[in-house]
Amino acid sequence: MRRWSLVLPAVLLAACSTVESNGPGGGVLPAPSGLSYQVTSGGPGSAPVATLLRWNDNTDPRLASWNVYSRATTSGAWKLRGTTTSPSFSDAGVPELQYYVTAVDNGGFESPGSAVVTVDERLQLPAPAALTTTSLDGAIALSWSDNPFQSDPQGFKAYHVYSTTYDLDRDQCGATWALEGTTVAPEFVAGALVNGQPRCFGVSAVSIEGFESLWSPVRDDTPRPDARNVVVYAAQAQAAQSGFRFWRDLNGDGQVQPAELGLVGANDANVADFVVTRDGAGNLFLAPARTGTQVRVYGTAPVPDLTSIDVAPVGGYSTLAAQALPGWGYVFQMPGGDGFLRYGAVRVTHVGRDFLILDWSYQTDPGNPQLIVAR
Repeated sequence: MRRWSLVLPAVLLAACSTVESNGPGGGVLPAPSGLSYQVTSGGPGSAPVATLLRWNDNTDPRLASWNVYSRATTSGAWKLRGTTTSPSFSDAGVPELQYYVTAVDNGGFESPGSAVVTVDERLQLPAPAALTTTSLDGAIALSWSDNPFQSDPQGFKAYHVYSTTYDLDRDQCGATWALEGTTVAPEFVAGALVNGQPRCFGVSAVSIEGFESLWSPVRDDTPRPDARNVVVYAAQAQAAQSGFRFWRDLNGDGQVQPAELGLVGANDANVADFVVTRDGAGNLFLAPARTGTQVRVYGTAPVPDLTSIDVAPVGGYSTLAAQALPGWGYVFQMPGGDGFLRYGAVRVTHVGRDFLILDWSYQTDPGNPQLIVAR
């Protein structure tokens, strides 16, 4: 339940004004009603940078303006913060602790004061307890604990998703964070990202008053290309379509282009990362071809989707062919020609006699093992 007990009756006798006025309570207009506030966050876990006050409008033709009073402590003297002709007031800077409003008539008389609102940072929500990320093609999918909403459903407003650059070699996030987006659900897809460029992500929760929580745990991840339902033939059935290359630098510029990814071609050990072969019993295999390419089966059971293959395993790779089984995942470790290893993943969706169908993903960032889910 939201803590609305912070709205108190105004202590009008303590008010003072720096403008000519006949004082609160002496006019014929009623006290303003419905006073509420919303702060503007200064960032996750930091103090607000502005306060927006709103109250119910009054169409009485005798109304000239409203006076806004504030004080920094519950025992301090009230000061005139400002005067406005609209039923709202924006107070820039760190908020005062308490505010109230009076209505001023054409004769300069003030109404009784509205109820007092207290800008209480204790209404800040807890930070999301956990954050998980999933690498996609040109995007990162994020999901996190919904504990901020669960802690106070009536006081919850939204989640803010932030990102910045990430230095994989230094294991360090950048210093300049940007707001990726806002959502009410505990999940978000950050799109329009460049494949192979790592980023850090963090999530905060915002209350209906505008207070922003501390961040969730920060996670790094790297988008990478992928494709679904690629047909590769067995070399014994159609050699010209039996080889697969995750990336081949056709332009020789070291830059990954879409046309250079996921190439199906001839059974050529100098070109293909792996070749699909068939044994005498009709079983199909993924056989590493290009010098330095190795493969290992991912896990000990089939995987439900390509995105189930997370970070490339550290070891256990082999140049021996791996039998292609429907639903199973395979991770390839390959030389990049620049001293860094590259990693690709395959999930086989269908195995026939002459061909198989697979989904694949490839991490274009040199030496980066992140294929799907961040560490």
